[in-house]
Amino acid sequence: MTPAPFTSALTAPLLGDPEAADILSDARFIAQMIAVEGAFARACGTVGLIMPEVAQEICARLDGRMLEPQDLGAGMASAGVPVPALVARLRAEMGRAGDGLHWGATSQDIVDCAHVLQWRDLLALLEGRLARLLDALRARSDAQAQTLMAGRTRSQSATPITLGLRIATWAQPLIALEAEVPHLRAQVLRVQYGGASGAASATGAQSEALGAALAQHLGLSPAPCWHLDRTGPQALGAWLVRLTAALGKLARDLILSGRSEIGEIRAGKGGGSSTMPQKSNPVGAEAILTLAHYAACLHPLLAQAAMPLEERDGAAWALEWLALPQMGIAAAACLRQAAQLIDSLQPDSERMRAQLNAGNGAIMAEAASFALARHMARDTASAHVKDALATARVKGLTLAQALAQNPSLGGLEDWDICLSPQNAAAPSEAMRLRIWALRKGA
Repeated sequence: MTPAPFTSALTAPLLGDPEAADILSDARFIAQMIAVEGAFARACGTVGLIMPEVAQEICARLDGRMLEPQDLGAGMASAGVPVPALVARLRAEMGRAGDGLHWGATSQDIVDCAHVLQWRDLLALLEGRLARLLDALRARSDAQAQTLMAGRTRSQSATPITLGLRIATWAQPLIALEAEVPHLRAQVLRVQYGGASGAASATGAQSEALGAALAQHLGLSPAPCWHLDRTGPQALGAWLVRLTAALGKLARDLILSGRSEIGEIRAGKGGGSSTMPQKSNPVGAEAILTLAHYAACLHPLLAQAAMPLEERDGAAWALEWLALPQMGIAAAACLRQAAQLIDSLQPDSERMRAQLNAGNGAIMAEAASFALARHMARDTASAHVKDALATARVKGLTLAQALAQNPSLGGLEDWDICLSPQNAAAPSEAMRLRIWALRKGA
């Protein structure tokens, strides 16, 4: 067991993600805080709150400056945020120019803006991976467009579908999530400036211009102070948990499809057992499912951060720090594992055909009921199909044969043609293409 599963040398190769962990690391956070302080000084110089040459000197001294996390740890423990310790260290190196550092800002301005810059990098990483995964899913879906298999509802064989359609259904929520990224960026990538209590009172009439200049220097959208409106981080968290849930559904299906007694689809390298040589455990799919459950459990914790007390609430604010980074790394790891699963996907068409033929053709019972309903009442048609299935089981016939041998029903349809699983290919293909049409520009 480890208290840091996403960065532990033992568990991170399975559950973590090095690129996301780097984006959300202490070092990157400190670098982003320093970048925000520099942009803030530049913005103050732009609107005349400090002399432009002072702003330039501050920015020059901050360029490439880095502090070690342990340099700020004691200050974090004392103040509840690392910014006072950060500003003190930076000012001590700047002489008189240091008076212009952090002019009119408060710790939350710096922390929230630094987090937004981290979220921007995280979203870029996730969007790229999501697009590549969807491309891979589309290729697999196209390749298996005519591969018939048993569709299952509530764990039971239901009606035939194609594997291409099933893969498309895995992609469907991911397509929606990809389409939402521009709107999500608009919600999340906003500058935060409100000063001590949200009114930006220290900078007075210049506060709006200062916020706009800060936004421009950071490449963010201007916005009124949102330090009590956590819509942005809440929207990001909701998107992350939906992403991991969609990938969890894919993983769950692959775990079931790869069961020894089913064996219709295999994916991933598989993990061996310490005692059973025949085992090939679905490690990648299990990791996705674990991470999806974990992210879902963090979501209620994140929601509580949206209820801060009065003008600032250190307890509620800190809940975001405990939830969002972990949700982000979980999402990145899920995408990484899902890409490996789809790249290694191996359908077994013979096992799929066997399942379609199992149960005396019972999987075509719905088709038989609707065919008979063209000639009689629906209830009567359903009763005839149930009787035919019972006959088929007793006599070792298929459902089509049992219906054909029934004197009152045999001449109503060509039952071999009517009850061919191949009939499911066309409607499955139509639905598959409708799903993929949702992905604009693909």
